[in-house]
Amino acid sequence: MQRFFVTPDQVGEDKIRIQGSDVNHMKNVLRMRPGEEVMVSDGNNRQYRCRVEDYPEGEAVLAILEAGLVDTELPSRIYLFQGLPKQEKMELIVQKAVELGVCQVIPVQTRRCVVKLDAKKAAKKVQRWQQIAESAAKQAGRGYIPVVSEVMTFQEALAFSETLDIRLIPYELADGMDGTRKILDGIRPGQSVGIFIGPEGGFEKEEVGRAVEAGALPITLGKRILRTETAGIAVLSILMYRLEKPF
Repeated sequence: MQRFFVTPDQVGEDKIRIQGSDVNHMKNVLRMRPGEEVMVSDGNNRQYRCRVEDYPEGEAVLAILEAGLVDTELPSRIYLFQGLPKQEKMELIVQKAVELGVCQVIPVQTRRCVVKLDAKKAAKKVQRWQQIAESAAKQAGRGYIPVVSEVMTFQEALAFSETLDIRLIPYELADGMDGTRKILDGIRPGQSVGIFIGPEGGFEKEEVGRAVEAGALPITLGKRILRTETAGIAVLSILMYRLEKPF
C-alpha cells in the first residue's frame, strides 16, 4: 500500500487533505482513483488508513478509515555524522541510513573531504538528500521523515553532538573487538547515539583526538577497512539489531 506524509494540521476529524507535489504523484504518476486505499503518516508517529475520495483543485481529499500509532521507530534516536564523500555516494548513505532507523543525518566537512561545497551548492545538495530521505521513509514505513541537516564543519558537528548520550567514532587504530563489544553492550534503549564516519580518506589523527576529548568513544569495525558508504551502514545495522523492540 502506498504511503504518504502530511503535517498534523492537514489531518481533520474524518478527512486528510494532501497538498503539494504528492497530489500530482498520486493522481498522474500512480494514477490512484477514488476508492483506492493509502497509508498516511502525520510525522508524529500516528498513521491513518485512508480511502481516496476526490481531487479538487490542487489537493487530494482522503477519508480516514482507521487511525493508530506507528510502531516502526527505534527506541533510541540515532544521529549519523557523515564526512562528505565523493560523487553520489551520499545519496546511497542517506537512503540506507533512513531505512535502518536513523533520526538525523548530518553531512560534515572534514579535512580529508575531497568534495568542497560552497553555500549555494550545499543548499542544493541538502535539498536533494532530504528528498531521498523522504522517499526512503515512505518505503520503509517510518513514522516520520528523518532530517538531513545543513553541512557542518567538524567542530560544529562535535558541538552539535554534545547533548547526545553516546558518541561513537569508528577508527582503524582503535583497540580490539572486545573493547568495542563492551561499548556496544552498554548502549540502552532510550539513549541518543551519534556515529561519526569519516570520508574516503578517513579522519585525521588530530580529528579523532578532538572527538575523543569531546567524549566520543573509538570503536573498531573489524580487521577489514570499510568504505565510507559501508561503515555507517555497518554501525547502524548493529545498533538496529541490538535496539529493535521485539515483535
